[in-house]
Amino acid sequence: MALLPGWLLPWLLLFRLLPAAGTCGASRALPAGLGRHSHGAGPAGRSGRCLSAAPVPSPGTCLSWPPTPGAGSHVLTEALFPEPVAVMSVDVGSESMKIAIVKPGVPMEIVLNKESRRKTPVAVSLKENERLFGDSALGMSIRTPKVAFRYFQDLLGKRINNPHVALYQSRFPEHELVKDETRQTVIFKLSPTTQYSPEEMLGMVLNYSRGLAEEFAEQPIKDAVITVPAYFNQAERRAVLHAARMADLKVLQLINDNTAVALNYGVFRRKDINATTQNIMFYDMGAGSTVCTIVTYQTVKTKDSGTQPQLQIQGIGFDRTLGGLEMELRLRDYLAKLFNEQHPTKDVRKNPRAMAKLLKEANRLKTVLSANADHMAQIEGLLDDIDFKTKVSRQEFEDLCSDLFKRVPGPVQQALSSAEMNMDGIDQVILVGGATRVPKVQEVLLKAVGKEELGKNINADEAAAMGAVYQAAALSKAFKVKPFIVRDAAVFPIQVEFTREVEEDDKSRSLKHNKRILFQRMAPYPQRKVITFNRYTDDFEFYVNYGDLTFLNQDDLRVFGSLNLTTVRLKGVGDSFKKHSDYESKGIKAHFNMDESGVLSLDRVESVFETLVEDKLEEESTLTKEESIAETGKEEQGEKQDQKSSTEDADGGQGQEKQQSSGQAETGSPKAETQRKQEGEKSEPQVSIILKEWDWFYTASKTEEEKIKAPKKQKLVHEITMELDLNDVPDLVEDELKSSMKKLQDLTIRDLEKQEREKSANSLESFIFETQDKLYQEEYQFVSTEEQREEISKKLSEASSWMEDEGYAAATKELKDKLSELKKLCRNLFFRVEERRKWPERLAALESLLNHSTIFLRGARMIPESDQIFTEVELSTLEKAINETTIWKNETLAEQNKLTPTEKPVLLSKDIEFKIAALDREVQYLLNKAKFAKPKPKREKNATKTDSGKNTTAAPETENTIPPTEGKQEGKEQVGSIKVCCLDGPQEKKKSLGILGFMVF
Repeated sequence: MALLPGWLLPWLLLFRLLPAAGTCGASRALPAGLGRHSHGAGPAGRSGRCLSAAPVPSPGTCLSWPPTPGAGSHVLTEALFPEPVAVMSVDVGSESMKIAIVKPGVPMEIVLNKESRRKTPVAVSLKENERLFGDSALGMSIRTPKVAFRYFQDLLGKRINNPHVALYQSRFPEHELVKDETRQTVIFKLSPTTQYSPEEMLGMVLNYSRGLAEEFAEQPIKDAVITVPAYFNQAERRAVLHAARMADLKVLQLINDNTAVALNYGVFRRKDINATTQNIMFYDMGAGSTVCTIVTYQTVKTKDSGTQPQLQIQGIGFDRTLGGLEMELRLRDYLAKLFNEQHPTKDVRKNPRAMAKLLKEANRLKTVLSANADHMAQIEGLLDDIDFKTKVSRQEFEDLCSDLFKRVPGPVQQALSSAEMNMDGIDQVILVGGATRVPKVQEVLLKAVGKEELGKNINADEAAAMGAVYQAAALSKAFKVKPFIVRDAAVFPIQVEFTREVEEDDKSRSLKHNKRILFQRMAPYPQRKVITFNRYTDDFEFYVNYGDLTFLNQDDLRVFGSLNLTTVRLKGVGDSFKKHSDYESKGIKAHFNMDESGVLSLDRVESVFETLVEDKLEEESTLTKEESIAETGKEEQGEKQDQKSSTEDADGGQGQEKQQSSGQAETGSPKAETQRKQEGEKSEPQVSIILKEWDWFYTASKTEEEKIKAPKKQKLVHEITMELDLNDVPDLVEDELKSSMKKLQDLTIRDLEKQEREKSANSLESFIFETQDKLYQEEYQFVSTEEQREEISKKLSEASSWMEDEGYAAATKELKDKLSELKKLCRNLFFRVEERRKWPERLAALESLLNHSTIFLRGARMIPESDQIFTEVELSTLEKAINETTIWKNETLAEQNKLTPTEKPVLLSKDIEFKIAALDREVQYLLNKAKFAKPKPKREKNATKTDSGKNTTAAPETENTIPPTEGKQEGKEQVGSIKVCCLDGPQEKKKSLGILGFMVF
C-alpha cells in the first residue's frame, strides 16, 4: 500500500469516527483497481461503502466487513457448517434431568431452563388442553396430582404384572394404570379417550429438553446422547430408543450414567492418567436407585492415534429401589401419621392433593436435615384449610430409614464381586448423586469401604450430563475432541440356546439341549460375536436368552422380567445345502452385535461353503471367475466386519468342530506348498498380474507351454432368511411408532398455537394500556388535535371492553386483527411523534457531515497539480453533492416550518438518512482512493552553474507547503520521515481550515 499523503491522515480518522445516522460507520478501504462506481455485494467486491447490491444503500441497513466480533463468529460458523451442528446430552434422572450442549464456540455447557435453573424436574402435566413441563408441571402436581406424572421411567420396558408396576401404583394411587392388550405393558389412562404409554411420556420430556437446548444454542438440534441406568436390560433400553424416536431425536448413543460420570472425571484429569492403572469407585445414589461402579483408568496404545487414556468398567453393583425418593416417601407417611394424630377425625391419606403437599414438604425437610439436627415442618391449608406444623429431628428421620441405610453397602459388595477385587485395590471412592448428601449415607458408606474419606471432587448433579455431551461431541462429525477410549461393560450375561438330535450309545436318538455363552457378565462392548452351527443341514431355530443371573436376589429377578430375549427361526438352510451340495459346509454362522448403546442385535445369518479347486487360467470361463470373485469378496467383507470379535462353535467339543477367529484368513494347505517347492518348480521368472477392480491376483508363467495348476480354496456365502420373535417385551411396530409420533406432534402444535394466542392477547392488552397512557403525554398532545385523541380513546375503550367480555375466548386471528385495526388508527399520530424525536439527531449529523465535507473539498482543491490525486470530475461530483444537499436541507426546513405540528411532516428522517448516506459515499470514495493511490515521483532539480571557473551546485528546491503560507514559517519539526509544519497565517484562515491546520507531507 502506498504511503498516505500526510494531510489525509486526520481525515481518515475523522470520517471513520464521525457518527452519521443511517450511514455505514465502518466503511472499509477501496481495493486498488476498482472503478469509481463499483458496488460489491460481498468481500471480494466491496467499494468502501455499504455492502449492498443497490447503487445507494438503504439507510440504516449497511453491513461492515469484516463483521463485528460476535457477528464474525456467526458468519464463520455458517460458512463452515451450512447446517446446524450442535449436539446435546440429556441426563434423564428419576426426579430431574440435566441438559448439556456443544456447539461451535460453546464447549460443554449446561443448558438453563426457562426459570434459569440448571436442572429441570422430570414431570409432565396433561390437563385437558394444557400441557406443562418442568417446574410448572411440578406445581400442577400439588394442585391436581391426577394429571401430573413423575417417576414414570420405572415403568419402561415392563409388563403390567411386573412387581415394579405394583410398587409404582402403591406410591402414586391417583394414577390409573391399565394394560396394553397388544404388548401387555403399562398405559396411563386419563380419560376414556385419552391415554399415554410411558414411552410417550418420556418422548414428551425428551422433546421438551430438545426445545430448551435449541433455545439455548440458538439453532436446531437433532443429535443427542441419552443417559440410562447401568442396570437397564434390553427391553428397557429399546423403550428409551422408542421414546427418542417419538421425539424425532437421533440417538448417537445410550450411555450408562455411571460411564458418563467416569468419562467426565477422566476427561478433566487426562494429565493424571498414565500406564499405571488407577481404580476409582463411583458411588451414585440418586432419587430412584443406587449404582456402584469400579472404573480402571490407564493409557493404552492404539493403532490410529498412539497412546491415549482409557477407562474400563470393571464392576457394577446396584439397588433399583434404594434412593432419595424412598426416604421422602417414608418421611411423607410419617408426617401424615402425625397429622392424623393431631386431627383424629381427618384422614389425610385419602386426599391425593394433601399427600402431594406432604411429599413436597418431605423433600424439603430431607434436604434441610442434611445440614441441621432438627427442623420445623409446616404446611398451610394441608386439608380442609387446616394448617400443619410439627418438629422433626434428624434422628427421627434416620430411624425411619434405618433399614434403607443397612442396604447402602450392598452395591459396593456387588461391584467388588463382579470385578473380582477387594477394597485394597480401590484407590479412591467418589460420591455422585443428590442422595449421597444425606449424612447417614456417607457415614455408613465410609465404614463399608474402609477409607479415610470419601471423594467429593466432582459435580454430583452435572457430571453425567457433561460426560455424555463430551461423548456426543466425539461421536459427531462436526467436532474433533481429544480421544478418550471408553470400554463399557454388560451387566447381564447373554447366551444362545438350541436343541439337536444326538445318537446315544444304544443307537437311539434323543434331543440334547445346548447352551453357548455369547457375552459373559461384565463383557466389554461394543463387540461383535459369531456363533457357528456345524451340525444343522435343515431349517432350525435357536433362542437368545439371559445367562446366569444368580448374582441377583429374588426381588431383583422378579423385577427383571422375562429371561428369554428372542426366538430365531432360520428359513432356507436345507435349500442352501441342496444348492451347494458340491461344496464342503463350514457351518451356519450367526453374527451378533452389541452396539455402543448396549443393545443386542442379530445382524445376519449365513451358510458358508468351501471347496478346493484347481486354478486353470486357460480353461476357466469369465463367468466362473466373476462368481468366485464375488463370493470371495462377500466372505472377506463379512470377516472384516467381525474383526476383533470372537467366534464360538455352537457344537464345540464334538470332535470335528473347532473354535476359530472370525478375522483369520483361510489359505491353501502348507503341505502342498512345500511339496511343490521340493519337487522343483521351474526357476523361470514369474509375472504377477494384479486386477485392482476385483482386488485379487494370480500368477502366470511367461512360458505359455507350461500350465500351472495351483489348488486353492473357494468360499461361498449364502444368506439365510431369519424370523425373530421378541420374548421379553414386544417392540412397537412401525404403525404404532408413527401413531405415537403423530400424537406427540399434534400436542406440540397445540402448545405452539396456545402460546401464539397468549402472545397475541398480551400484545393487544399491552397496546391498549400503553396507548391510553400516551394520549396524556405532552409530546403526543403537541402533534394531535383534541378530536383525534378522542377518537383514538373511544376505540381503545371499546377494545378493552371487548377483551373483558369476549377477548379471552377469541381466536388468535381475531386478536391479531383487532390489534392491527388499532395500530392503523394510531399510525399517523405515532409517526409524527417518532419523526420529531429523530429530527435533532439526524439534522445534527447532516450538518456535521456538510461542514466536514466542505472543508475536505477545500483542502483537496488546494493540493498542487504535481501532487494531485483527484480528478476534476471527482471533485466536481463531491461539490455538486454538497450543494444539492445544502439546498435540499434549507428548502425542506423552510417548508416544514410553514406546517402545523398536527399535519403530516415533509421533513422525514429517512430522507435525511438517505442524503447522509449519499454524501458520505462520495467522501468515502475519495478517501479510499487517496489511501491506495501511488505517490508521484519527485524530481530533484540540481542546476550546475559556472562562476569564475568554479562549479557550484544549487541546493534542491524547498518543499512546497500545502496550502501556501501567508507568512513566514516559524519552525519545522522532523518526525521520522514525515515533516510536520505549523502554519502561520491569519486566524480566520486557520479557523476555516479546521483540522487541516496541521499538515503532513
